[in-house]
Amino acid sequence: MQASLLASRWRGLLSALLLIISYSARAQNEPIKFGVIDSRELTAAPFVGDSAASAVVLCDFGRSRLKGQGGGFQVIFERVTRIKILKKPGYEYATVEIPLYHRDDDQEKISNLRGFTYNLVNNAVEKTRLETSGAFLEKRTPTVSVQKFTLPNVRVGSVVEFAYTLTSDFLFNFQDWTFQRDIPVRWSEYRVSIPVFYRYKIIYQGAQAFAVNKTSVGSTNLLLDSKVPASGGLSSGQTTGTLTVSAPTEEHIWALKDVAAFSEEPFMTTAGDYVARLDFELTGEQWPDAPYHDLTGTWEKINARLLADDEFGGRLGHIGFMQDQLQGLAAKYPAVTDRAAAVRQLVMAAVRYDGTDRYYAPDPLRKAYDAHHGTSADVNLLLLAALREAGIEAHPLLLSTRDHGSVSKEYPLLERFNYVAALVPLADGKDLLLDATEPLLPCGVLPPRCLNRVARLITKKPEDGRWVDLAPALRRVRYQQVALVLDAQGGLTGKVHDEHGGYAGAEARARLAGQGEKKYLAAATQRHENWTLTRPALTQTDNVNKPLLLDYEFAQPAESATAAGPIYLSPLSEFGLGQNPFRREERAFAVDFGIPQEETLVVNLTLPAGYELAAVPRPAVVDLPEGGGRFMCSVAATPGAVTLTSRLTLRQAVYGAAQYPNLRELYRLMLEKQGEKLIIQKKAGS
Repeated sequence: MQASLLASRWRGLLSALLLIISYSARAQNEPIKFGVIDSRELTAAPFVGDSAASAVVLCDFGRSRLKGQGGGFQVIFERVTRIKILKKPGYEYATVEIPLYHRDDDQEKISNLRGFTYNLVNNAVEKTRLETSGAFLEKRTPTVSVQKFTLPNVRVGSVVEFAYTLTSDFLFNFQDWTFQRDIPVRWSEYRVSIPVFYRYKIIYQGAQAFAVNKTSVGSTNLLLDSKVPASGGLSSGQTTGTLTVSAPTEEHIWALKDVAAFSEEPFMTTAGDYVARLDFELTGEQWPDAPYHDLTGTWEKINARLLADDEFGGRLGHIGFMQDQLQGLAAKYPAVTDRAAAVRQLVMAAVRYDGTDRYYAPDPLRKAYDAHHGTSADVNLLLLAALREAGIEAHPLLLSTRDHGSVSKEYPLLERFNYVAALVPLADGKDLLLDATEPLLPCGVLPPRCLNRVARLITKKPEDGRWVDLAPALRRVRYQQVALVLDAQGGLTGKVHDEHGGYAGAEARARLAGQGEKKYLAAATQRHENWTLTRPALTQTDNVNKPLLLDYEFAQPAESATAAGPIYLSPLSEFGLGQNPFRREERAFAVDFGIPQEETLVVNLTLPAGYELAAVPRPAVVDLPEGGGRFMCSVAATPGAVTLTSRLTLRQAVYGAAQYPNLRELYRLMLEKQGEKLIIQKKAGS
């Protein structure tokens, strides 16, 4: 759509223009030459320092330029990549995936695909060529396909190399560049050449300083119809029937050296939010003798475009196929929240979410309704239409899921979104956020994958659109109450009451549905070795508004028939977290739980007759700065019994990188406290 608009502007501004742009490469040495390899790269010595990695990117080199095609431009992107395989798990890097965007009849295309695998055989370099006939195209989404191929004859010590050219009609999809990967990168370089009549905003994400960061002025040649005068600062030379002009270009070279592997860590969104990368946004065009044309998107433009789109706003009209079910709901449920919940139940009963996330529906909603399954857009656009049909004011809520990436309020880019939910404004000024993809969640609670900080409200009047904070409506709550009875030989019997509430309840119900009751119970108690479970009972399994309850009894025999001295016991560690999820000393990005949480564990221990605690453990309180969270452990001892209470409260959904050391230390102290052993001994004279 956007490519055709750009092309029509070009034809309107320079009516008889025939563009043939040839790229004038500047005198810059390229960091890699395809097909030429140093035999030392096939030996082990240069890679001793990379022993922890399964592979290393030796060089990743790309460049993008614009070329004339018909009435507009194409983006030409060329890439050469060379990777050293160090271990068998590194074989996966011999399989390459190239995403290709397509829309309507326009498709990005790959050409000049080639590759080699290099091995050292009898001290000579052996080259095995990639057979491109084995490459194939795989459709991933309605707008993205993936070109896949695997380089042959790969073994430990191989070097694989591939190169290709990607041609795109989508100027707004100027190729971005990612410097950092999940394996080390020795050198990553990207060059671009942009004629001055196109303007791009270039956004760098990353903390590492560039090894090379150069900007210069170059030129590119145009072959124009001779009827078009040369002006606007273009130099010209007359040819037969045509005019050859030279237009200035903006040339960039960026490179990073020795880029560390990016390692995924617990509680983060997609890696794309954190790796070193460059993004390009088309912002405007400036043609000779024409005013500057601002192509920068605005949220108001995106709002209007979506509502005018048949695959989005066009799906929110009348849905006659559900009219009979929706009639009478207003009278039956006069309260908006109750009626919205009833509409949501009807939609969830009619269409099941198939796991595909999307904000638009290419096919009419009736198709998903008849098939009883569909994408998140099918489900939630149907929800929106049904809410309106039931007399409820409802607006689309555009967002990006956690695995898709973050959204910047500063840059209006529709491609950053991949999901739509519903928002119902309430009379008290609050918002009711609705989603019909997860039946295990209560009404008004978004799925965890949607909790990605902010969303954009799409309204009938674009100027009324606004940002919506995706603060979780619930916490992740777990409560355990354990009654233990210790005998004189060190054996234990007891009862366990385990509650999963809020988001923890939905997660537990999902595991129960996927595993079945038998496997769920086995997984829930697998850390308790040598236990014999009796009378397990799961309750409130179907009531998503209440915690899921698990009750059971157990027995753990003593290790020996007679206790020969004090008995040592760590009851909190038996039911606590077990290990610290934050093992790295430093972290460069936020800890994103997505959801505030609370975990409470209460253990009541009854001692055997004639026994007592050698010493009563000290209570502990650990607070995060600025009220961000707390760990508390209290002890209440009475003759013949002791009650231990451990409570972890994390009040924030997201903790910045600067808060990481305190968060890590809180977990360390909590686990240390939970691991303390009770020393239980006979009373004097017993």
